[in-house]
Amino acid sequence: MQIKNILEKLNSIDLDGMIVLKSENIAYLTGFKPSSFSVLILKDDPILFISKMDYEDVPENLNISVEDFTSFNNLNKAIIKNKPDFLGVENSLPLGIYKKIKNNFKIKLTDIIEESRRIKSEKELKYIKEAIKIAEKSFKNTKLEGSDNLVAAELNYNLMVEGSLKPAFETIVASGTASSKPHAFLQQKTLENPVLLDWGAVYKNYCSDISRTRVETEKQHEIISIVIEAQKEAIKVIKPGIKASYVDKIAREVIEDYGYAENFIHSTGHGLGMEVHEGPSLSKNEELKLEKGMVLTVEPGIYIPGEFGIRVEDDILVKKRAKILTKLDQII
Repeated sequence: MQIKNILEKLNSIDLDGMIVLKSENIAYLTGFKPSSFSVLILKDDPILFISKMDYEDVPENLNISVEDFTSFNNLNKAIIKNKPDFLGVENSLPLGIYKKIKNNFKIKLTDIIEESRRIKSEKELKYIKEAIKIAEKSFKNTKLEGSDNLVAAELNYNLMVEGSLKPAFETIVASGTASSKPHAFLQQKTLENPVLLDWGAVYKNYCSDISRTRVETEKQHEIISIVIEAQKEAIKVIKPGIKASYVDKIAREVIEDYGYAENFIHSTGHGLGMEVHEGPSLSKNEELKLEKGMVLTVEPGIYIPGEFGIRVEDDILVKKRAKILTKLDQII
């Protein structure tokens, strides 16, 4: 559990504790991810309030107090018991819940847990690597034939069979002109080329995120070679101390040199862990410096409206240099 570490960080910025609602943050701190509404009061003696529906799933070795969440009145009593002056809350705290818990204490928005989650432990890396293996094996067992939605259904089925808790996000299978939309909706139509796939697995609450594109025509082969070159150059510069924005800059410059600057319409990548999209963002405005232990996606793409789109995405571990965790061939 990371509770002691986070409490020390809270004390260092003069916070008396923290109210945690985000399920990924609760799982990160306690090792247990409730399925329904829950609140962790993070203090010297933490209390996790959960629904009765989750009681049977509470691990026997959970070393914090667990109580029924019956009402916000009971929750507030537990919050003010130690008469806190300042409490941290997540930036994602809903306004409606804030109104129900506000009291005489002061509240400070903080991303202290998300910041800690950026650096993965050996156990977390093991889970992410397993999620990658599941995703890759599932893809290898999927036939790229039939219709877009049929391929997605088979891929999702294979993910579950191979041990994924669920698809990490809504699986994308976009063929033909639909591939020019990075987040295309599934269509019930005959598969065409190119076929852009974006999928991931979840293992022990940790995600993988992979994209591949099957190409056919000479122009499609030309575009995928540019995308792969951009990804390769971006991965080359990844190391501790480099700004996340610099990785994006390098990928973007390669694509720009080939005349497709206007067709690269999203960031180069993002952090990966308990959530598919975590910090840092590999985008032009992200000034955060990379650190050893971060896991990132690197996924440049070129999208030509009305024609097609191509993206290649791999999962990367920041060590002294970048270590590519995904093993699938980039051209399928």
